[in-house]
Amino acid sequence: MILEGKTLAAQLREPLLQRAQRVQERLGRALSLFAVGSSDDYGAYVYLKKEVAAAEKLGVRCQIQPISNHTSTEEFLTLLRKASADPQTDAILIARPLPEHLANSGFEHFIAAEKDIDGMSDVSMGKLFLCKTWEDVESLKTFIPCTALAVMRLLEHHRINPQGLEAAVIGRSPNVGRPLAHLLTCKNATTKICHTYTQDLAFSLQNTHLICSAAGQAGLLTRVNVPAGAIIIDIATNLGPDGNLCGDAQTQDLLEKGCKISPVPGGVGPVTLACLLENIILSGERKI
Repeated sequence: MILEGKTLAAQLREPLLQRAQRVQERLGRALSLFAVGSSDDYGAYVYLKKEVAAAEKLGVRCQIQPISNHTSTEEFLTLLRKASADPQTDAILIARPLPEHLANSGFEHFIAAEKDIDGMSDVSMGKLFLCKTWEDVESLKTFIPCTALAVMRLLEHHRINPQGLEAAVIGRSPNVGRPLAHLLTCKNATTKICHTYTQDLAFSLQNTHLICSAAGQAGLLTRVNVPAGAIIIDIATNLGPDGNLCGDAQTQDLLEKGCKISPVPGGVGPVTLACLLENIILSGERKI
């Protein structure tokens, strides 16, 4: 069974234009997004421009600030300080991956939590990890990382309740793997995190009902290491041997093994974008 995300993404995006227009009327100006991305990473920068174009269709005024491997830490942090302090900026988006020296700069401390639409700030992340239950998550006034949130919404859309399931998240990045594992735990799944130092993936995945993979390794999940009938949420986007986009799972083989799988493309990706756009609108709605 294919767990597609396009239908859910369309449902999430359908009311956003009207919501954006209401916010603009109340604020007396268009919503404003400040986006930062590395122009040295062609794929990530192109995707950032697609996100910005989608926001502009909602009437959001957008500014992309390119950075590069040559951008100093102080220049980067100054950009974030100014955007966070600017009352005319409603939302801040930082595209990953960042150049290594900027990724390790502690930039999370310099993003205003109320503008942090991808849940990257230390305030947003800290409040998320203080949550114990899903009710706690739903009561947050900060933002949740969009990809992790998209996975949870995709599960709900397909009526998959994580409660009581043995779950595994492959990948421990601060913006996907770790927050997703925590959200699943808040939904009462028993969750483990696998990563590059996991010595025997098949052993770790045995008896697992739900697998969320963000490893970025085409062909990682096969009929050999995935239990029959498992639910697989494929988060990764890779370039396959044939030159086409693919995820971490060998989809056809696993479908034949009775698994349910989200496709790449057309699964988590469009839902993530919808969640991001919704958060831009929400950043304005919380001001009025």
